[in-house]
Amino acid sequence: MKTNKRQDGFSLIELLIVVAIIGIIAAIAIPNLLASRRAANEGSAQSSLRTIHSSQATYQSTAGAGNFGTLTALKTANLVDGVLGAADTSTKSGYTFVVTPVDFVAGVSAASFGATANPTVTSGVSQTGTRKFGVTEDGVMHGQTDALGTAMTAAELSATNNVLGN
Repeated sequence: MKTNKRQDGFSLIELLIVVAIIGIIAAIAIPNLLASRRAANEGSAQSSLRTIHSSQATYQSTAGAGNFGTLTALKTANLVDGVLGAADTSTKSGYTFVVTPVDFVAGVSAASFGATANPTVTSGVSQTGTRKFGVTEDGVMHGQTDALGTAMTAAELSATNNVLGN
């Protein structure tokens, strides 16, 4: 009586081939996933700036008595969400938001504000965005790819060479 024991299973070569294929697929998929996350963060930043702009218009005509407000003032007036209005410098979806209102002076200057959104991580694999954004009381969205670590200046917010299409 002879018994045959069959050895069923995968060989080492077959397992190595499968691991190599999974590695190749991961090498292709991970950069696309990171790029998608950056694009989503940028879209969220632009949307938040549009929310800030419309909230400022409402705040100016109601609680602000002609002046624009800070992020915490907008939150207090229930015009922005708790994450965006958590502090005068807030972080949301990988971007840091800063709003700088300038009060009106009767007979001298009108009220104004500048709102900027800058990526919290500006380089490397964990980069949260490739552009910084800004908006003023005119509602024109500006975007730049240079000097991501610094907020947009008043001159950059008034420049016409960095205007984003809606």
